[in-house]
Amino acid sequence: MLKIRSLALLPLLLATATASAQHGGDLQAQIVYAFETEDPHQLADLIQELRTQVKSGGADSSLRYHLAHAQYRFGRLVGQNRPHEAESAFADCVDQLKAVLEQDVKSVEAMALQSACYSELAGFRKIEAVILRSRAADRLNAASKLAPRNPRVVFLSATDGLTRASPGSEQRQHAFAQLQLAAQLFEQSSSTSPDAPGWGHAEAYLALGREMESRGDRLGARNWIEKSLIAAPDFKAAQRQQALLLAH
Repeated sequence: MLKIRSLALLPLLLATATASAQHGGDLQAQIVYAFETEDPHQLADLIQELRTQVKSGGADSSLRYHLAHAQYRFGRLVGQNRPHEAESAFADCVDQLKAVLEQDVKSVEAMALQSACYSELAGFRKIEAVILRSRAADRLNAASKLAPRNPRVVFLSATDGLTRASPGSEQRQHAFAQLQLAAQLFEQSSSTSPDAPGWGHAEAYLALGREMESRGDRLGARNWIEKSLIAAPDFKAAQRQQALLLAH
């Protein structure tokens, strides 16, 4: 009898799991779209909605991850004009992901995103900057050891390297090679993933296009910027970059 009841419940459990995955995918798509279209108001609304769900007891790892991701995107959008709000968003991102990592110490995606938030937070907390950047590096190195071909991990490593390296240096060449690898890995992965993080495609393609343009490869730059817009037609940063490229 117990076995029959368990089998009878299976369709309901599968339906619940599918609905949860679809909801997660919807949240991810909304967060990414709001960032790409540079809509901080939409991100603020999503953050408030997710905070409410977390406080009401729905604080599972995926929900906290989405909240941290939304805070990361919000901070990046408002950083220049609203620094205090950006700093708070990055700090909250770090804290949400601490809770995720307490549940799963080997969550590569949580490590990678927390690394990005630590790195961004360092730009606002000058006294703590060295410690925060060290934590960012530790998280990213740990994620890289666990999943060396995770496209987001490789992309974040590449962008960090490009930020730190001097033009023409060996370090910058290594970071450029990492960025090329990240773009290739993104091309091989799905751009949409309802039950797991799948963001970064359009950003990686745009970053590679910008780096190629800085190296004088205008054709390569145009191709990757166009790929960025294929992946995200409303990506305003890519639209601006394409316009600048075509204007010269």
